[in-house]
Amino acid sequence: MKSEFIIIISGIIMIVIGFLLYYSIENTNLDLISRYTKHGGIFVGLIGIGVTIAGVLLHLMGREQPPIQENLDN
Repeated sequence: MKSEFIIIISGIIMIVIGFLLYYSIENTNLDLISRYTKHGGIFVGLIGIGVTIAGVLLHLMGREQPPIQENLDN
């Protein structure tokens, strides 16, 4: 398995973890630990989006382009 696919998969996992951390805690009467956990979920989710985009860009930049074949016979 190539490294860019591992990066994409880890980014998707980070997005899901951030989603779960953010939406598993209700907004009413948050103590300090719950508030930090909710904000940490936002942070992990946004970093996961960045990691996923980086993996996609690495995959697109690493592809080999086919050679150009010119047919100049007239």
